[in-house]
Amino acid sequence: MARFFPLTVTDVDRTTREAVAVTLEARDGGNFSFTQGQYLTFKRDFDGTELRRSYSICSGVNEGVLRVGIKKVTDGAFSRWVNEDLTPGMTIDAMEPMGKFHTPIEPDKAKTYLAFAGGSGITPVLSILKTVLAAEPLSRFTLVYANRSVSTIMFREELEDLKNTHMGRFTVIHILETDAQDIDLFQGRVDGEKCTALFTHWIDIESVDIAFICGPEPMMKAIAQSLGDHGLSKEQIKFELFASAQTGRLERRTKAADGAATDAISASITLDGMTRSIEMGRDMTILEAALENALDAPHACRAGVCSTCKCKVLEGEVDMVANHALEDYEVEQGYILSCQSYPITKRVVVDYDQ
Repeated sequence: MARFFPLTVTDVDRTTREAVAVTLEARDGGNFSFTQGQYLTFKRDFDGTELRRSYSICSGVNEGVLRVGIKKVTDGAFSRWVNEDLTPGMTIDAMEPMGKFHTPIEPDKAKTYLAFAGGSGITPVLSILKTVLAAEPLSRFTLVYANRSVSTIMFREELEDLKNTHMGRFTVIHILETDAQDIDLFQGRVDGEKCTALFTHWIDIESVDIAFICGPEPMMKAIAQSLGDHGLSKEQIKFELFASAQTGRLERRTKAADGAATDAISASITLDGMTRSIEMGRDMTILEAALENALDAPHACRAGVCSTCKCKVLEGEVDMVANHALEDYEVEQGYILSCQSYPITKRVVVDYDQ
């Protein structure tokens, strides 16, 4: 079962005209201690329709507060409600913190971090850099932050304060699409060519131990490619995709693995220690089948981004049409995103508890 707990809103701070930082306090149950870079999944009923949305925690582990950054999205019912109507004293339901967009903190190590953030992708990166600067006094951190203009920079003052507090250890480079900059390199879009120029003139890429990227998918792919071309391994690059660039589901295989072309699929789903056997069609995802059969399987984005719906295939085979959240080793071990996975064998056994 997807367990949600009530959180009390203690502060709503406007960081830009279209974004807020919401400070929350646990009320009744739930473990809301978090690791830097994690996110919360919220739910709310809008005129009879339940919406679930995930937003990254932007506070540092050392700060002792729970805060998320939420940017208003065009036609986004949840983000619009938060930005326009949410006030201190109100409550909001959330799942416990989740996510793996982080690396271990090692206080005695002197590491060099590099992060690229685009727009609201700054939220988990802010949590990471604040935690690193406080807990790893020998480490250095460089942030490349891309935005349309100065007015859209989330947490601008907070970043400046961090730069002044940790002078010599924290550097922030703002890349703006529209506003003029004193240095031409700092204007435009962040792509492979821009990365190469940054690594040539501003960033010592050979000294980087770990790189974080959070932003739109095309930007992330270009940056990851450039990081790889300049010597970083896959293990040194961590991703967090805040929105899927897909316009729809990818084309799925038309031939079933064992000839189960149109037959009903026998599915066994384990959730919270209970196992249910159901029948489902090949045109349904594992998550859709679970929800249709009154199984409260955990989920949030339904776009293959957040990993909330992760489960493990114990028997049979599925076609996972999109994966922006699981690591390669997890897929090799049989884990899937159930919101993106369609059965292609006559029988499928999955477990949400592993």
